[in-house]
Amino acid sequence: MVIKLKTNKTRRNDYLAFKRKIFFKVLILILASVGFLMLLSSVLRGHFGNWIVDFLRNTFYLSDSDAVIIHQYIFRNNRDKIMLVLSGIFFLIIFQFAISWVTRYFDEIDKGMDDLMKGSDDEIELSPEMSFMETKLNMFKHILEKRERDAKQAEQRKNDLVVYLAHDIKTPLTSVIGYLDLMSEIPDMPIEQRAKYMEITLEKANRLEKLINEFFEITRYNLQTIVLDKKDFNLSYMLFQMADEFYPMLSEKKQEVVVNAEDDIMLCGDSDKLARVFNNVFKNAIAYGDKNSKIIIDVYKQSHNAIITFKNYGKSIPPQKLDSIFEKFYRLDESRGTDTGNAGLGLAIAKEIVILHEGEIHAESNDDYTIFHIKIPGVINS
Repeated sequence: MVIKLKTNKTRRNDYLAFKRKIFFKVLILILASVGFLMLLSSVLRGHFGNWIVDFLRNTFYLSDSDAVIIHQYIFRNNRDKIMLVLSGIFFLIIFQFAISWVTRYFDEIDKGMDDLMKGSDDEIELSPEMSFMETKLNMFKHILEKRERDAKQAEQRKNDLVVYLAHDIKTPLTSVIGYLDLMSEIPDMPIEQRAKYMEITLEKANRLEKLINEFFEITRYNLQTIVLDKKDFNLSYMLFQMADEFYPMLSEKKQEVVVNAEDDIMLCGDSDKLARVFNNVFKNAIAYGDKNSKIIIDVYKQSHNAIITFKNYGKSIPPQKLDSIFEKFYRLDESRGTDTGNAGLGLAIAKEIVILHEGEIHAESNDDYTIFHIKIPGVINS
């Protein structure tokens, strides 16, 4: 069932209508009480005495004088007390009705809260006049259900990922042990063959290290709260230095990086954490960029913000996946065991760090290129 969410103004109007209904109900009870007391007073002052005298004379066979004396001493002289007692009894009855009207709504809310905590599949239903509260409770119910589903999905994806990584770790580890055993069993192996086996072993060991680092990445992401240590640093220099450090990864795919940065852009932020952001985005650009292509990094100032863009030429990201790539454990390339298939945490961590800096990060993509846009406030104007 789909809930039609109401605006704040509509919910406010429903709440005011509910208060007015309660007010009119209580007002009716008060007016009924006043009317009853006026009627009772009129009755006691009117023919009520004659009815009492006739009742005593006919029932107990008393003379007229005796019946009148009894009426005078018991009823007429205690008329105020009788009025007080009857008014008290009537007030208690009216008060009980008023309380029952109000408590009925509390009982409905209490039952709705119980259904909310039990996680019932049925929608919470209240009285028509409580529609504003019904909408809120159902909205909370769907929010809690969505959070529970998201938590279960995240946990399942993490568990699947751990299983995938455990499987992938076994493959390079088996190869490393196998080649080392071969070289150990054949001491006089030809130099060329030994060098080839050493190269393969080193490649598998590097792959193994990468997978183990991904395990640590998962643990850090789930157990560590990111705390910023902001200092002034040279953003332009950081990105030029990062481009040099990634030369081995770039050369492997025969890619070239071009950094267009204004000189000496000084930024106040956590340089270590932001370096991690740029590293993760840069790695993604390299992994999904075409061979023999360029990766262009542009850095410039916009008011008090630093704007950094990473542009790579390669396969486009489908529009429906542009937002999902920043979710933890999401992998654009869902085939495990490939070089680009990683833990799916890099961009999620990057987004979290950028948000902690009160910045923004998003991506755009088409058939020719993909661009990641990062905006970080805190530029220090010289």
